[in-house]
Amino acid sequence: MLQRLYDWTISLAESKHALWALAIVAFVESSVFPIPPDVLMIPMIIATPKRAFLIAGIALVASVLGGMLGYFIGWGAFETIGKPVLEFYGKDAYFEEFSTKYNEWGAWAVLIAGVTPFPYKVITILSGVTGLNFWIFMIASVVARGFRFFLVAALLWKFGAPIRDFIEKRLGLMFTLLMILLLGGFAAVKFL
Repeated sequence: MLQRLYDWTISLAESKHALWALAIVAFVESSVFPIPPDVLMIPMIIATPKRAFLIAGIALVASVLGGMLGYFIGWGAFETIGKPVLEFYGKDAYFEEFSTKYNEWGAWAVLIAGVTPFPYKVITILSGVTGLNFWIFMIASVVARGFRFFLVAALLWKFGAPIRDFIEKRLGLMFTLLMILLLGGFAAVKFL
């Protein structure tokens, strides 16, 4: 099933409506869709390198708007479904403690999920559920998604098709290592 979904997504990249398709995929990926917009971005940029930054910009705007939807899904669904269940089982106090801890580090969670292969949609919904400050969520989303999409666009614009393999297979790992080093550096400064 995922292979058919992937193949369908790739076929959209060749369509005359590719920019609209990218916007839709980037929007829904931020809250429910399992295929990242990079799958569309990469072939689109390789086909038309002069539009690389326009393509990245569309992915950024649509992804952040989709992240807003994910945030509000988390916020609305928690109030109507999650909270009554927690109260029924007497676990609402535990959730308050979790929310406080998440909100202390929430901007980092959004940044990490926004640039790594971790599903961004999980963090958008969790940010809404815990009530992470909306503006912190938005700023972190713009920074993270902008970094990710514009870096991919810049690499493809500069190096073209030969860098495609690196991006598809190793860029997620590189982003993850970068985030680990960044967080490790902050932890070392804080605790040493």
